[in-house]
Amino acid sequence: MKGIEIFFDSKKNYSNFASLIMKKYIPLYFSIFLLFGLSSCKTEFEKIRVSGDVESIYKEAEKYYANKEYQKASTLYELVLGGMRGRVEAEKIYFNYAYCHYHMRKYILGAYYFNDFSKKFLNSPYREEADFMNAYCNYKLSPTYRLDQTYTQKAIDAMQVFVNTYPESERVTECNQLIDIMRKKLEEKSYAQGELYFNLKQYEACIQSFENLLKDFPDTTNDEQVRYMLIRASYNFAQNSIVTRQAERYNRTMKFYDLFRKKYPESQFERELTTIYNTSTKKLKSLQNDGYKI
Repeated sequence: MKGIEIFFDSKKNYSNFASLIMKKYIPLYFSIFLLFGLSSCKTEFEKIRVSGDVESIYKEAEKYYANKEYQKASTLYELVLGGMRGRVEAEKIYFNYAYCHYHMRKYILGAYYFNDFSKKFLNSPYREEADFMNAYCNYKLSPTYRLDQTYTQKAIDAMQVFVNTYPESERVTECNQLIDIMRKKLEEKSYAQGELYFNLKQYEACIQSFENLLKDFPDTTNDEQVRYMLIRASYNFAQNSIVTRQAERYNRTMKFYDLFRKKYPESQFERELTTIYNTSTKKLKSLQNDGYKI
């Protein structure tokens, strides 16, 4: 019986020992095996990337680009840009490299590299397209009118330069259409700014903003609304002014009103604006009676 107990105890000890080995060493061996396995199964892309063979890297980059794998193509193009400098292939590599950034929606870098391409390869047959794509990348960066419009203005300027540089280009029509879209956005931004000033009761700034809008966008389809807001802002500004400045500001309101009536004799705002006109007239007469110069 004692021998049997010893036998079972030794089996129990063996089981515990085996369990310990499994828990402690098997994960380690598995990790080592996985590491060697991965190193031996290095991807073709990685093999090419670290090969240092400029010709092979260039050929693979072209394949990735053709297959629209722009991230890999970009990585490989970047490796051979320096090595291909001065060679015929350098022009196409740089052009495709710029396009990789565009396709990956990295428009800031895309605009930079297309612009840089145009400066580096002055006689390239791709230069016209590069100049257009520089402008178009900035167009893609143009945000909603409520945000900063720096890229919108950059895109407008770049497209205008393109139209002036390549007046016979088939892209001129598209450029003009995009310029109209972006100018409309700038106009919306300008109107929203004027409206904000009005709501904040900063009437002088509001007047200046709306006057600039009419100057910058003389063909605006929002002309009636803008002139209506000008009258309201001018009237409110006059009402809230010190008495010595009221006369000139009511007079300005009257001028805005007269211009409005000439353009829109049957406006939807006529009733409200007639009230403003009549009140302004009475205010001016009252100021004149009080001895103020009208």
